[in-house]
Amino acid sequence: MIKAVVGANWGDEGKGKITDMLAKEADIIVRFQGGANAGHTIVNDYGKFALHTLPSGVFYNHTTSVIGNGVALNVPLVFKEIQDIVSKGVPTPKILISDRAQMVMSYHILFDQYEEERLGGKSFGSTKSGIAPFYSDKFAKIGFQVSELFDEEALKEKVAGICEKKNIMLEHLYHKPLLKPEEIFEELMSYKKMLEPYVCDVSLFLWNALKEGKEILLEGQLGSLKDPDHGIYPMVTSSSTLAGYGAVGAGVPPYEIKKIITVCKAYSSAVGAGAFVSEIFGDEADELRRRGGDGGEFGATTGRPRRMGWFDAVASKYGCRMQGTTDVAFTVLDVLGYLDEIPVCVGYDIDGEVTTDFPTTTLLEKAKPVYETLPGWKCDIRGIKKYEDLPENCRKYIEFVEEKIGFPITMISNGPGRDDIIYR
Repeated sequence: MIKAVVGANWGDEGKGKITDMLAKEADIIVRFQGGANAGHTIVNDYGKFALHTLPSGVFYNHTTSVIGNGVALNVPLVFKEIQDIVSKGVPTPKILISDRAQMVMSYHILFDQYEEERLGGKSFGSTKSGIAPFYSDKFAKIGFQVSELFDEEALKEKVAGICEKKNIMLEHLYHKPLLKPEEIFEELMSYKKMLEPYVCDVSLFLWNALKEGKEILLEGQLGSLKDPDHGIYPMVTSSSTLAGYGAVGAGVPPYEIKKIITVCKAYSSAVGAGAFVSEIFGDEADELRRRGGDGGEFGATTGRPRRMGWFDAVASKYGCRMQGTTDVAFTVLDVLGYLDEIPVCVGYDIDGEVTTDFPTTTLLEKAKPVYETLPGWKCDIRGIKKYEDLPENCRKYIEFVEEKIGFPITMISNGPGRDDIIYR
């Protein structure tokens, strides 16, 4: 059976913790899209970790961690990540990397930086990890698949052609130093050396695992609103963030994905540019940011302060619908314990008309939040294990959100640790 863990919103919902928790019951955990441009923060018995490419199940001895074909594979960063966790006492994880995954090249990172620089004030707020140039090359069919590392003659020829094309842009658009084919080939050969022990036909491995009745967990990056088709385009990521893409990015049959756990925060946060209707500012935002997450709301990859907002039921209902949600995991609820009253965005006012359906970006830019305010519970809920032991106003908040989004909240996270969870 396959379960997917995905995000309902702009990312940063707490998927890492939920994956780490569910991985206890899984045999295989698969990252199926995205790259090292976003991180999953995990707090467990070994300490606190920010993972960027490794699946969030690497902390268990019994699991196999898989990097699927849909991932933007930054080879040196994956190996740095492995070294980092092992140096902190985590047993060396069993890792498999798809022979069909494509690699983020050093020049992808440079092109990302050059383009943000060129755009100036109109930039996309990229993490400058090379993701957009990587996916551009993948779909322009000039990317490098892991399997290509094992045919050196064909690779040399391809490298020469790609450098020729890239150098035109470097010379005439960006006015930056040109690429040297021999250096790019050397870079690829260093990746081959690192990857060789881990390369595998991942889709075949997963097919056989399914036949053996293994439990597989798919781990997504970012959330519904960053999807290039269904998100706040163009302020989106470059790979599909939806559970439906898990079948493609891991190479598994779509009908095998039986459970879709969509992670939703008890308030809103976002990194990067783009429409964010329930955003708050000033002291109100600063306090929520300082208290939020598991040590403040700052990007796990960039350290950037996240943009803050109240819970957005319109965006979350849409995000859950697009994921095909079977269960909602409601996270960081404990953070809201300081508030006398908690606003919830229940509708968007667009040109005087109120809607509860999430619109396209042009209309989203005009939307103003319509709030309902609920009473706070004014106490610390960490350590509570049973739903009925939560304060009444806290339960009312959960039930109000559940009604507005229309999907069942079956897990509630009330702290950063692996065991800070209430099943409902």
